[in-house]
Amino acid sequence: MESGKWKVESGKWKVESGKWKVESEKIMKESPLKTQSYGFAIRIVKLSQYMQTEKKEFVLSKQVLRNGTAVGALIREAEFGQSKPDFISKMSIALKEANETEFWLCILKDTGYLEEKLFTSLQSDCKSLIAMLASTVKTAKVKSE
Repeated sequence: MESGKWKVESGKWKVESGKWKVESEKIMKESPLKTQSYGFAIRIVKLSQYMQTEKKEFVLSKQVLRNGTAVGALIREAEFGQSKPDFISKMSIALKEANETEFWLCILKDTGYLEEKLFTSLQSDCKSLIAMLASTVKTAKVKSE
């Protein structure tokens, strides 16, 4: 890990300057939604760590951590849903969590805890997840009718 560059290396993932690069062949074969939500969760964890250590902000950072990491966890949970309605429910909740994450990111920016450049990058990734999740839920609902 390198301070200030947002770089995390764990053998499988490399997160630098707001973008993630998949370095595992197995993970590269997974869905873009799973891959992007995992990378986003890593960025959110690093953001929370930064907020707590550098900005001494503990309440909002924990809230964005809960919501931001829940998105990927719910997507993984939906993957093995017990039924089509269960899958739709989990993906719908993931969509709500992503939307709430964007809210908390806006709060962090508007209160001066988050710089514009980092906010813009995180918000872009969050909006991308929201769009993919909305499409997934819509498609799943149409197919279940």
